[in-house]
Amino acid sequence: MFMRELPVSERPREKMLAEGIAYLSSAELLAILLGTGTDDKSALNLAEEVLSLKESGILFLSECSPEELTKVRGIGAAKACRILAGVELGKRIATKPRGEKTKVCGPETIASLFMEEMRYCKKEIFNILLMNTKGEIIGTDIVSVGDLSGTVIHPREVFLPAVRRSAAAVAFVHNHPSGDPTPSNDDIKTTKKLVDAGKIIGIAVWDHIVIGDGKYVSFREEQLIQ
Repeated sequence: MFMRELPVSERPREKMLAEGIAYLSSAELLAILLGTGTDDKSALNLAEEVLSLKESGILFLSECSPEELTKVRGIGAAKACRILAGVELGKRIATKPRGEKTKVCGPETIASLFMEEMRYCKKEIFNILLMNTKGEIIGTDIVSVGDLSGTVIHPREVFLPAVRRSAAAVAFVHNHPSGDPTPSNDDIKTTKKLVDAGKIIGIAVWDHIVIGDGKYVSFREEQLIQ
């Protein structure tokens, strides 16, 4: 039976969205990674065939090579790499310790997190950093990517990640491709608009950091945010 012939509620992707990923079998998870099957096999059939290659089942995927997977008809190099990339991500997540959250002690904490990543960017990137009530970082998100002359942002898009993560406070970080972190008039106007929007929805704007080439400017330190 092909995937399109299954009831919608039994198709792996639709099932995951409706019930949650924990309710999928190993074959269904693998079928999502595969994406497609062959002319005579659905992605689910193909996934079941891969899992039956060795008696160890899914554990085989943790040590197999792309060449071993491509022996299965319907598994080419691209699908083999996709499978093994998913396996490797799982390994890295499983072995990465859950360290303590970074607490924002000052503008330098934020700047140090973004400096090396953003100082050489050729486009202006606007990031939002999310914090809990203790001032600990709970996430970051890219709000927009602009051209060399700047980026257009709107409070709705900016605060959406903060609302989704129930953040108590936020800080904004964007770069100046010119290397000069001096805030422009547009930077100041936009930040004021965002601070006012944050007050309305109950999310404090802690700071706005402008990243330059090895240096930064903090709106809080410059008293542009009270």
